[in-house]
Order: sequence, then structure tokens, then C-alpha cells
Amino acid sequence: MQSRAELCPPFPVPASGVVAPKGFKVAAAKAGLRRSGTRADCALVVSDEEAVWAGAFTLNQVAAAPVLYCRQRAASGAPVRAVLINAGQANAATGAQGDADSLASAQAVAEALGISPDAVLLESTGVIGQRIKMEPFLAAIPVLKAGLAATCEAADAAATAICTTDLVRKATAIEANIGGRMIRVGGMCKGSGMIHPNMATMLAVLTCDAPVTQAVWRPMIARAVAASFNQITVDGDTSTNDTVIALASGAAGGAAISDPRSADAAMLEMAVTALLTGLAKSVASDGEGATCLIEVTVSGAADLAAAQKIARSVAGSDLFKAAVFGRDPNWGRIAAAAGYAGVPFDQQKLAISLGPHALMAAGQPLSFDAKAASEYLKAAGEAHGTVQVNVGLGEGRSTAQAWGCDLSYDYVKINADYST
Repeated sequence: MQSRAELCPPFPVPASGVVAPKGFKVAAAKAGLRRSGTRADCALVVSDEEAVWAGAFTLNQVAAAPVLYCRQRAASGAPVRAVLINAGQANAATGAQGDADSLASAQAVAEALGISPDAVLLESTGVIGQRIKMEPFLAAIPVLKAGLAATCEAADAAATAICTTDLVRKATAIEANIGGRMIRVGGMCKGSGMIHPNMATMLAVLTCDAPVTQAVWRPMIARAVAASFNQITVDGDTSTNDTVIALASGAAGGAAISDPRSADAAMLEMAVTALLTGLAKSVASDGEGATCLIEVTVSGAADLAAAQKIARSVAGSDLFKAAVFGRDPNWGRIAAAAGYAGVPFDQQKLAISLGPHALMAAGQPLSFDAKAASEYLKAAGEAHGTVQVNVGLGEGRSTAQAWGCDLSYDYVKINADYST
């Protein structure tokens, strides 16, 4: 499976994904959970020592059993050691038996690693309403333990194993000098369809070797997720299983980052946000049936929340997404989507551009070369590149971005036979 790690800026790290930071190992295995049974379908991420952690989860009221399990662990505040992930079955809408399966999975990992079940977290993806095939899944856990390694090969295998309709695996890592220490942040995620803010059919694991307190780490991850995974949309559907788990091992050494107002905390948050944004963009770019990424930048908003909301509205407009696929520079759909976002602004200040093509300024439509604008969209689609949309509001100084993709015929084909 191809990697799309290049969507994050390249940094000189010796290993990819979740094992780039010190103190982590990972493995993948084939348990036979998928319908085809020919691909690896489970992964295990393990921290050598107890890790501070943070989680972000779906807001769907039909939350999957592993989401409920992790929320309970989050409430305890206890450190963790492992994250077990499976593809094939979502273990969502499975009732009390699904809850029991989650607990049994955590207990099996704990027994294999010699740790407490409370130190194990879970993520699942696949068909909703289906229990995990527990017998083969539990049998795969000793295989996962035996395969744990801190290598590029192991990280790539894990990032591939968790994919469902994804066409590319999504894993990358960055490093930064923070307080005189080289800190690394790595991550992997999956997601292609059922993608919408709060969050998406998306699983992600982020690892970091910075020493950081839980009081700093948890709100930092919440802000980073809000700026990244909660700013992407493919189809307007929010899943039952969306989960981001972020582990900080502290293996880089030194004093813990404990002051949220410190320069070290600010630098760490920049690194985390950059990594999650790169992964989020890779999810939107790999949207089911997509031919291009759509990046919407809203500037001149009264505040950040307003900018984010309008950007999401434009990126999620089915009419605009279909226009991009049809290579039709119908910018009226951009204006309409900005207008129905629920954010008040003066339309007489509105400015819109599509790539290099200015389409509206000061609330007035501009003459533009429609053929050239159409060619801009066509070139992006042929190269699986990026369509840049800029919306100016003239109301303030806040800016935000959101990411989506075009809406093609293949999206319907993929989802018409997803479970059968």
C-alpha cells in the first residue's frame, strides 16, 4: 500500500510513524477479521514505560464499545501502556456483548504483556452492528506481542493493517528542538469515508517522547484535534468509532513540561498540531472516490470559531464538491456555503478566489477566465493535487482552514457495496 506521509513536511527522523519517538514498539498481524481474510487486520502499539495519555472520541450517541471503554479509562486518569486496534468489525451497536468483547480484548493484551488491563486502550473500525470475531482476534494477540519492534517496517505494517477503504496508509513523524532536547512526535491514522467533524470514521494513534504532565497534555491534544481532525470532511457522516489516542512516554528525558504557558509547551503544541494536521489532510485527500484535496482558507473572521465554522461549511458543501469533480468553477456554491454556515457577516465585504483566480471582491462578482479556472480544477484532479479556495470576510483578523475532497461517482459505488 502506498504511503502518503509526504503530506507532512519532511523531517530527518530515522523511523516512520509511531515508533519514531523513543520508547515505543508496534506490530501488525492477520487474524482473519476482514471479509477477504487476505490482509493484516490488527495492530498493537506498546510504550516501554507508563505513558501519559489523552483521547478524543466521537460525539455520535451510538458510540462503539471500544469508545465507551476508553472513555471510562480516561475518567480514571491512570497512565497506559498499550493500544490494541482492529479492522473488519466496528464493535458498534453490539450491546452488552460488545462491551464484554472489549473487556476480554483488553484483558488478553494485559495478560500477554504482563500489565494491568486498565493500562490497555482499544480502537476498532469496520462494519457497524457486527461483533468482533473474538476467537481469531484473541489468538492473534500473542502473535502481535512476538512481533513488537521499533522499525520502519513494523510501523508501516501497522499503519496498513488498520486501513479499511483507504487507498494509502497514513503515517509520519516530525522532530523539534524543545528546551534543548530533540523531541519526536509520530503518528498513524486511518480514514477515507464517513468523514466529518467530531470526528470521522477515523482512528489515530499519536506518540511522543516528550516528558509532559497530563494537565498540559490533555488540553493540548484537544486543541490540536480541533484544529486538524475536526476540520476535515468527506461526506458529512460522523462515525460511531472515531478515536484519537495520544501517548507521551517521556523517554526523551529531562524535566517534565508542566507549565501550559511556557515556551516549551507552545513549541510542543506546534509540533503536535503540525503532525495531526498533516495526517488529517491525508485523510481528506484519500476520501472515498476523491480525485483531489480541497483546502479552504477563511480569513478576516471576527474570531477563530467563526473562521473554522465557515471553512468547514464550504469544504463540506456537496454542491461545491460535485462542481469541483465536474471541473466547474461555480463559485456561487462557495458563497452560498459560507452564507449558510450560521455565522453572521456582511456580504458586501465578501471576497472569494479559486487558486489564482479572483472571483469576488468587496461583495461584487469579478470577471474571470472560466476556461482557465476549469483547467485549474482539471489539473488538480489529474495530479491528485490540491484545490485552493480562499474566502475573505473583512470582519476581523482570525483565520482558519478546513479540508475536504471532491465528490465523484466512485463514492457511491464504494459505499453501495461496502458490507456485502
